[in-house]
Amino acid sequence: MSRLEPGALAPAFTLPNQDGVDVSLDGLAGTGVIVFFYPAAMTPGCTKEACDFRDSLAPLQAAGYTVVGISRDTPEKLREFRERDALTYDLLSDPDHHVHSAYGAWGEKLNYGKVVEGVIRSTFVIDPAGRIEHALYNVKATGHVGRLRTLLHVG
Repeated sequence: MSRLEPGALAPAFTLPNQDGVDVSLDGLAGTGVIVFFYPAAMTPGCTKEACDFRDSLAPLQAAGYTVVGISRDTPEKLREFRERDALTYDLLSDPDHHVHSAYGAWGEKLNYGKVVEGVIRSTFVIDPAGRIEHALYNVKATGHVGRLRTLLHVG
């Protein structure tokens, strides 16, 4: 698995959101973008992380960032997750994990002491020019968004 480094060009993507509408990184050009990869909608850790992003969305947007979450879930499950937890940003579906792989958010990890292949919870901050500003791998679901806000100097 290759990891992205700050300064690298962010891999382009076009994925369907929770409503089946395609969202592309190119379409978000000109703003800062925060892309977070999470293992599965409606699981406890992923719900905590998604709700933390929801609760921090206003200050992140005020600082010029658009937030999108990416998982392997279907658009239908993402729509249910978004509605259930009143999430106010797009959730994108990457069932074949091609975009996960392009960002280094798919690969071997330890899960309860066993090596398995799967989603590596990761967050990327992409600058308005489409370059990686921060690449954060193996983040924790709880407390991660607060640390991200500190890193980005977002109150």
